[in-house]
Amino acid sequence: MRTARWLGPIVALGLMMGLVAAPFDTASAESNGGVRVMPLGDSITEGTATPGGYRIGLWQRLAGGGYTTDFVGSQFNGPGSLGDHDHEGHPGWRIDQIHANIVNWLNTYQPQTVLLHIGTNDILQNHDVAGAPNRLSALIDRITTTAPNAEVFVAQITPLGWSEGDAAVNRFNAAIPGIVQAKVDAGKNVHLVDMHSALTAADLDDGVHPTAAGYDKMAAVWYAALQSVPGSIGTPGNSTEIVGAQSGRCLEVTGLGTANGTGVQLWDCWGGSNQRWTYTAGKQLVVYGNKCLDAQGRGTGNGTAVIIWDCNGQANQQWNLNANGTITGVQSGLCLDASGWGTGNGTKVQLWTCGAGQANQQWTRR
Repeated sequence: MRTARWLGPIVALGLMMGLVAAPFDTASAESNGGVRVMPLGDSITEGTATPGGYRIGLWQRLAGGGYTTDFVGSQFNGPGSLGDHDHEGHPGWRIDQIHANIVNWLNTYQPQTVLLHIGTNDILQNHDVAGAPNRLSALIDRITTTAPNAEVFVAQITPLGWSEGDAAVNRFNAAIPGIVQAKVDAGKNVHLVDMHSALTAADLDDGVHPTAAGYDKMAAVWYAALQSVPGSIGTPGNSTEIVGAQSGRCLEVTGLGTANGTGVQLWDCWGGSNQRWTYTAGKQLVVYGNKCLDAQGRGTGNGTAVIIWDCNGQANQQWNLNANGTITGVQSGLCLDASGWGTGNGTKVQLWTCGAGQANQQWTRR
């Protein structure tokens, strides 16, 4: 098949990006214990032109809506305003390349929800474009076979910024509703998302990748789609108990105190408001709706007390919820620690150097 002349420079860019794409060390993955969502696709999922892409606005909407979601995947990028940087977006990749890797990714990360936006590079690289819908159908089958309980959202891809390119996009997109409906009729958890009509050529940075505003429009569409399918992102109202792995007791504000500087301790879990913590897009752990878990005096040394304080966005109020169960201070890098390996009611909570597998530094959210 002859390669159209308008594809040349973009094909070269896509292939180059595909060559440099490499798995991110999974040890660096971020997890907050929420519903696992895999953003899956090519550079538009990765966020070329705006690192993080639609994932920024989607994360912010999810957090603002009270949902606890955990983006998952082997790749990692985006700004600080993106609370979870994990994804499975591969610049330059086509449907067949995603197909060749998807089983491993699904088995590794076990997403409960998949956001699939793929096919742009099949068109840009003029790779058997007529066969692209069949390849997409086969990819969806592989996803639903490997992860039969996952909710799979399939997007009609975003526009291209020139008429010939967008005509090819429209032909590809026209096949997707029938593909999705066939999966639904077969009892699969597959959902159609019209992403194409949400953007115009004016929303594209380079004729292919959205601008920051265009990516945010994508985020709004994804968010609405997710909200329309019960269970795909859990239920809103994401306050949870934080339970010590060693003690089985909850992280709580001492004595139901609300004043700045009130300490934090372990206590029997009882569901009180002083034991309900919300993890925000800004990596804050918020209690009572307006008080943040805080490293006292912006301390960064072992033994620094952990208290509550008015939320102010400073780094001593930001926390990483890690896949190994630890909670580490963004500013200090130290672990949230039950003092002296204590397990009893009233055990104070502090910052301390993270130790390998220390149970007094491991926490679960429930």
